[in-house]
Amino acid sequence: NISANAKWSQNGVTIAGGHGLGGATNQLNFPIGLFVDDDQTVVIADCWNHRIMQWKNGDTTNGRVVAGGTGAGNGLNQLNLPTDVLIGKETDSLIICDYGNRRVVRWSRRSGTTQGEILL
Repeated sequence: NISANAKWSQNGVTIAGGHGLGGATNQLNFPIGLFVDDDQTVVIADCWNHRIMQWKNGDTTNGRVVAGGTGAGNGLNQLNLPTDVLIGKETDSLIICDYGNRRVVRWSRRSGTTQGEILL
């Protein structure tokens, strides 16, 4: 809950990207949707890079590709213009709106996951 008379900082801090347009792990290309988990982990739908990026709390240097990132496509290891993402706590997975493929996919957050599964 935010108090009606809360005061906000006048200066923002870049927590993801900020190094120009591109596909490196410290860059984004048309980021659209984002989700912030309870532990302050930020996941971003990096639309034109066809990937989901993750930044852990306190590490703003480089993100980590956690889904897609192998170019646009419709394979289970690919995304095509992802527009939104959230973290499903019950399954510890990413739920991704894969706009270009007209589907919703789930990717496990476990290390080594290389593809998702189609939900819708």
